[in-house]
Amino acid sequence: MRPVIDPRDGDIEDDASSPGRHSLLSLAGSLLAEISFPKLAVASIWLIIMPGLLLGLAPVAASVWFDAVVSKLSAPLAELWPALLLVAIVIGGLIGGRTLLRLAESSFWSLNALAVQPGYMACREGLRHAAERWLPAHATSAQLDRLRAIMAAIAGAIVCALALLVLAAAWPKAHLFGDVGALTSARQLALVTLANSVVIVSGYLAVVALAWGIMDATIAQPRDLGGYFAPPAARRRWRIAHLSDIHMVGERYGFRIESGRSGPRGNDRFRQTLVELQRLHTEQPLDAILITGDLTDAGRSSEWAEFFDTLAPFPQLAERLLILPGNHDINIVDRANPARLDLPTSPNKKLRKVRMLSAMRALQGGRVRVVDRSRGRLGASLEETLAPHLASLIRFADCAKPWLARELTDLWPRIFPLVLPPDGDDGLGIMLLDSNADTHFSFTNALGMISVEQVKAVEIARAQYPQARWLIALHHHLIEYPRTAKAFSERIGTALINGNWFIRRLRPCAGQVALLHGHRHFDWIGECAGLLILSAPSPVMHAPDHAKAGFYVHTFVAAPQRQLRLLPPQRITLDS
Repeated sequence: MRPVIDPRDGDIEDDASSPGRHSLLSLAGSLLAEISFPKLAVASIWLIIMPGLLLGLAPVAASVWFDAVVSKLSAPLAELWPALLLVAIVIGGLIGGRTLLRLAESSFWSLNALAVQPGYMACREGLRHAAERWLPAHATSAQLDRLRAIMAAIAGAIVCALALLVLAAAWPKAHLFGDVGALTSARQLALVTLANSVVIVSGYLAVVALAWGIMDATIAQPRDLGGYFAPPAARRRWRIAHLSDIHMVGERYGFRIESGRSGPRGNDRFRQTLVELQRLHTEQPLDAILITGDLTDAGRSSEWAEFFDTLAPFPQLAERLLILPGNHDINIVDRANPARLDLPTSPNKKLRKVRMLSAMRALQGGRVRVVDRSRGRLGASLEETLAPHLASLIRFADCAKPWLARELTDLWPRIFPLVLPPDGDDGLGIMLLDSNADTHFSFTNALGMISVEQVKAVEIARAQYPQARWLIALHHHLIEYPRTAKAFSERIGTALINGNWFIRRLRPCAGQVALLHGHRHFDWIGECAGLLILSAPSPVMHAPDHAKAGFYVHTFVAAPQRQLRLLPPQRITLDS
C-alpha cells in the first residue's frame, strides 16, 4: 500500500529556504520573523561599529601624536630628558601608528566589502532590471548593451550624490585634523570617531561610485561566443571536464536549499555524472576534471562523507579532480533557516573551511602549489604548506578553541590561488581561486569578491610561465550575461561584487586565458573584453525550462602567439 504522501517527494517544509519557490520579499519576511536580535546586535557591533570606530580613531590618534611632537619640538631641548622623551614619542608613534594604520586599513576594506560595493552593485542591477522590463521583445543586443551602460552610469551618479549627502550631514560632527583638546569625554570621542568613519567611507564612495559607473558604462559588454575555431595544425590539445554545483546532501532523500522539493532527490545524479565521466575517460582520456565550487549543500561533515563515498569507486577520476570552494561549502549558516546568523566568534565557518582544506588536500594536495608572495614565484605544494598546521587543524575540528582559530585565519587567504603548473613552458596551467566574500549571514551567503592579494598572486604565476596558457577557475560569475533576468533575485547578491574590476585586471592577457565558473546552475559560453568565459551547468540541480541537466567536456587547443582556443564543446546530458 502506498502512503498518501510519498515522503521521497518532499513537501512544503523542504521549500523553506528555496529562492526558486519564494521571492526575495517573502524570504526577507521570514528572515525578520526568525532572526535572533541579540545575535544581530552583537554582530552589528563587531562587524560595523567596531571597524567604524577603528577607522575613525586613526586621524584622531594621528593628530594627538602630531601635536605631541610639535609641542616637544617647540619646547627647549637643552636638557637630556626632554630630548629622550621626544625620541620615545616619535618611536612609539611610528610603531603604534603602523599597527593602528593596519587596523584602520583592515576596517576600511571590511566596511567596503560589507556595504560600499554591494550598495553600488544593488543600485546598478536594480536600475538595469527595472529598465530591461520595458525593453520591447524584439530589442537587439546592441540596444540591451546601450541600456545597461546608461544604467551603470546613472547608478554611479545616484550613489555618488547619496554619498555626498551623507558626507555633508556627518561633516559638522567629524574631527579629522586639528586640536583634539575639545574632546573631553569618552562619549564625545566615540561620536567623533564614528563621524570620522562616516566621512571617510562616504567620501570614498562618492568618488569611486562615479568612477565605477563610468568604467562599467565604457567596458565592453559580454557577448555570446559567436563561433569556435582553432588552427588547423594545432599540436597541443587538452580535454577538460567542467561541472559545478554538486550540492551533495547527507541524507538519501534530503532536500537542497535552493531547489527545495523541485530538484532531484538524493545524490543519484552525481553518481550518474561520475559514470559518464568514467566512460568518457575510457574512450578518450581527460586531462582534468574541474568542479568549480558548491560540492556540498552546506559544508557539513555528512555531506563531505557522501561526496567521498560516491567518488571512491572512481580512482582514475579522483586523481584528475580539481576542486575549489563555493558559497555553499563556506558561507551557509543553516540549511533550513535563511535568518540564521553566525557571530564572528563562532567556530562554525572556520570548521567549514577546515573541511574544505581537508578535501582539497586529499584530492589535489600533492599536485597544486601555493604562490610564495615574498619570493614572487610558485612555492610548496598544498600538502607541504598544510603539513605544519595539520595538528592544529585536527585539534580545532575536535574542540574549536579560539586560539587555534588564529592559525586558520592566517592560513586560508594565503593558500589561494592554488596553481596546477603548466605541463611545459608553453603548456596549460590551472589556477583555483576563492571568490567567496566574508559573510556571517545566511541571507547574504552568495556574495562573491576577488581580493587584490589573489590577483597579485595570479600575476606572479603568469609571470613565472610567460609562454603558458591558463584556465582561471572560480565559483562566482564575473558579469551578468547578455540576457534579461526573469526575477531580481537572479542578479542581485550573486555575482562578484568587483567582477568588472577583475575583468579589467585580466584584459592584458586576453586570448591567453579562459575563465571558468559555476554558481548560476546553467551554462553560458561567451566573452567579455576579449576574455573567454565559460559557465558550468549543475548536473544535479534542475536545468532551466525543465531541460535535462548535464555537464560539458571542453577541448582547448594551443594557438600561435601563446593564444588559447576552444573547440566546439561536448555536452553530456544526464537522464532525468
